[in-house]
Amino acid sequence: LCPPGVLPLWCRPPAWDRATRPPPSPLQPPGLPLAPCRSFSNNKIQVELDESSGVAMMKFKSPPVNSLSLEFLTEFSIGLEKLENDRACRGVIITSAVPKIFSSGLDITEMCGKNTEHYAEFWRAVQEMWLRLYSSNMVTVAAVNGSSPAGGCLVALSCDYRIMAENPKFSIGLNEAQLGIVAPFWFKDTFVNVVGHRIAERSLQLGSLYPAPEAHRLGLVDELVPEEKLLEKAAAVMAQWLALPDHARQLTKSMMRKAVLDRLVAHREEDIKNFTTFISKESIQKSLRMYMEMLKKRKS
Repeated sequence: LCPPGVLPLWCRPPAWDRATRPPPSPLQPPGLPLAPCRSFSNNKIQVELDESSGVAMMKFKSPPVNSLSLEFLTEFSIGLEKLENDRACRGVIITSAVPKIFSSGLDITEMCGKNTEHYAEFWRAVQEMWLRLYSSNMVTVAAVNGSSPAGGCLVALSCDYRIMAENPKFSIGLNEAQLGIVAPFWFKDTFVNVVGHRIAERSLQLGSLYPAPEAHRLGLVDELVPEEKLLEKAAAVMAQWLALPDHARQLTKSMMRKAVLDRLVAHREEDIKNFTTFISKESIQKSLRMYMEMLKKRKS
């Protein structure tokens, strides 16, 4: 049995496998042997660790929009735990294998038409993902190669550094208010820590989604680069962060983020109860049903 408040890791990841390396990148000097690489892939997420650099690549691969379902969140937490416990891994780049989308955020079907037990299980998985990512000792870089609303934005905000593809058609933000949902306090705290109180307050009340250039201007993302240069830039940023002694960077990160993390840990069960009570209200369920109907009409 797991301790109270800990997500049961019911789906154990497979052991690291030796992976076939892709062709050398243009940055790799010709004639040098390829670095050993280990990978594992579950249904929703692919992870590959380059042993020579100590950097893992985590790719979301859950089409059509990388929704954060219960299964996805569980795989995500397991993948982060596995990398965290691997001494060869010092950093992870998080990106998407699905064109034009980083992640569409929380899977609405997990929050609509289910019972309170399911809502509680789902919300605990959301909490677990954030706690693992926001507190990670690894350097975490988000390579945002598509739109990233709501929970997808939270994933990016929880990383140490955010690089976004320079495409005005891609947007990012915590737009929960548009769905009739209130972003919980730890979403808000994470947002405030990145963009400041005033921008966060206005953005959360309006449920704003910002095109990439505006997101960069507001500090929601740290850099914009052409999409074809995104992973190259992410690797360069990662190398810069890994040039520092791990212990100094990790202690500084912990100092900056501890109060926000401790607040959720201390109020975790209360937060789950608040979510299940709120999401179970008929008015909220009606809003979610209307939103899903709107999405169906868009597709058709």
